[in-house]
Amino acid sequence: MLLLCVLIVGYGNAQEREESKFNLLAYGGIGYGIVEHENQPNYNLNSNSADVHLNYDISKHIGMASGIGLNELSGNGFNAAGSFYHERTLLKVPVVATMEYPISGFFSFVANLGIYTQHILRDEYRFLATTEEDVYDGWNFGAQMGFGFMFKAFENMRVGIHYNGQSDFTAFKTTTNQPFEDEQKMKNLNTFGIVVSFGL
Repeated sequence: MLLLCVLIVGYGNAQEREESKFNLLAYGGIGYGIVEHENQPNYNLNSNSADVHLNYDISKHIGMASGIGLNELSGNGFNAAGSFYHERTLLKVPVVATMEYPISGFFSFVANLGIYTQHILRDEYRFLATTEEDVYDGWNFGAQMGFGFMFKAFENMRVGIHYNGQSDFTAFKTTTNQPFEDEQKMKNLNTFGIVVSFGL
């Protein structure tokens, strides 16, 4: 992100003032997904997510974007140790191709497709008598796609609604000294929310 900010400043100083090829995209959404296990029962988790991407327009309709996101997951389930309430915070770093197709002067269709990596920042399982932390750890990878509609609110700001779907390719593994060994990944995570674009 720091390198991208330096490039933006350099680009602005080197060129006459014209329409920028950079814009900032902010996403926020709620949804749900399925936690898929190798050796334990699957269960559902609710999702509250927020992402900020820096987008560069390669051509009139196509761009590339990357940034950072946080995803708060929570829900009930059970495993070999008993029933629990699960809370997890994930740090996500996506790289996506973006597309925008104007429908009118103030209204456009937007979409993105790409990959991501994510890391568990916090992982907590609350059982009836105990609380277990950091049961799973590490990084994993997956693919995502999204689409939505945006309209022009102000000169350099557009707002809209957005859907995002993602599934993990690789799994998180249990840490050492756990009562069981397992791998898990999130599949069919669907979120709906808002997107805001700021021209730079």
